[in-house]
Amino acid sequence: MDRRQRYREQTRDEAKRIALEQLAEAGPSGISVNAIAKRMGVTGPALYRYFANRDALLTDLIEDAYNDLADTMQGAVTQRAGHATQMRALATAMREWAVAQPHRYLLLFGTPVPGYQAPMETLAAAHRSMTAVLATVGEDTEPANRRSTLYRQLSAWGEKMQTGDLTPKQLHWGVTVWTRLHGVISLEITNQFEMTGVDPELVFKAEVEALVAWGERG
Repeated sequence: MDRRQRYREQTRDEAKRIALEQLAEAGPSGISVNAIAKRMGVTGPALYRYFANRDALLTDLIEDAYNDLADTMQGAVTQRAGHATQMRALATAMREWAVAQPHRYLLLFGTPVPGYQAPMETLAAAHRSMTAVLATVGEDTEPANRRSTLYRQLSAWGEKMQTGDLTPKQLHWGVTVWTRLHGVISLEITNQFEMTGVDPELVFKAEVEALVAWGERG
């Protein structure tokens, strides 16, 4: 990498760091390319050479966050471990990532940013986390002939995701893991458990154990 490329990457990294600070303080609506440029001591037009507009900057932040989450989840799983151990490790890593940086989690899974349309590259990054979930599925010991509309749709989705030999039941388990764990995490991140007096970590762990039990039944 030559000097010009290094400077470009350093500039982009600094801009994204400041954007994440804005995100933590005020949410996606608080991200301003002009304000970032001012913090960096450059003009707005100068920074627009690195990010065409605010949406381009948002796309980078979203793609980075999806990949960081996927790396965290995949890194927590030991391939030689059994289904239950893998599932618990992956779920714990997922929740810890979200709790440590709720602004990034909500950028991915919170209220959609008005006027922003995510490009295809963010979808590819998002699929990595789902692939990590599907890698922990247990065996399906029941007959694979499922004729319901849901299972037909799951089969079509599995083909699109290139999930190999996973059955519709296994794909159903993966989607259920995704929805139930994100449900608890989202409620925790937005402080919805405060009025209940219930520890969200305990609720999360109970959900994980329920999903493990379902997955082990095959």
